[in-house]
Amino acid sequence: MPELTRQVGDIARAAGEAILAIYHSDFAVQTKADASPLTAADLAAQHVILTGLAALDPVLPVLSEEAGTLPWSERRQWSRHWLVDPLDGTREFVKRNGEFTVNIALIENHRSVLGVVLAPVTGELYVAAQGHGAWLQMQAGGDWQRLQVRGLARPPVLAGSRSHGSLQDSMMRGLLGADYQRVPLGSSLKFCLIARGDADVYLRLGPTSEWDTAAAQCVLQEAGGAVLDLQGRAFSYNRGESLLNPEFIAVGDTSIDWAARWQAAVHG
Repeated sequence: MPELTRQVGDIARAAGEAILAIYHSDFAVQTKADASPLTAADLAAQHVILTGLAALDPVLPVLSEEAGTLPWSERRQWSRHWLVDPLDGTREFVKRNGEFTVNIALIENHRSVLGVVLAPVTGELYVAAQGHGAWLQMQAGGDWQRLQVRGLARPPVLAGSRSHGSLQDSMMRGLLGADYQRVPLGSSLKFCLIARGDADVYLRLGPTSEWDTAAAQCVLQEAGGAVLDLQGRAFSYNRGESLLNPEFIAVGDTSIDWAARWQAAVHG
């Protein structure tokens, strides 16, 4: 495992400690302009991460959900940058169900080449670097386990969003068959569930932002899976003015033509 990956993992754990200090207190909830929630934990984690990344490389730019969007005229010059969501799943944080994460990714030439995802409540830390595999550390100081996706299970397991409702059952039957199982889960943990071989598919219809997916995409890819738009193309980052992702499907078994299955499910 590259030393940089370990260092970014340590930064994520420090951010997780800052989050948990607030999680176990009587915190207030604000509402951002897009109607999404914001807490002191988002901002505390943001501070820890920005400080830690600056210590690693004071020049490399950082794009973060809580730091304000930088204009495309500046971002279009970047060939390498950090992409951060200091607290992914703030709605789950507010509900106190533990299903939120710290996401840190390194983007090079529009691709996610390093990803770190921490679940602060459980202590599970997922890390990956391009060409070096994906790994899970169950708790700080623990052993590292190599992650590997599985072939499509029978019945398949769909990792679904807990906060954004369920998909139409008829559409999912067309994609996965009539006997699929659904596991609701918050934040980027859905990608990680596939990466560790405990689920098969995560389909997201509706908006997400680049910082929601980049870190976990690297983890899933290095475990042998993929994140694809609904035309079957691999995800890329820092594409233009908008930081919104296309709708996508995250999968473990890449031997299947998921784009064709999706089209058949939509039109079937």
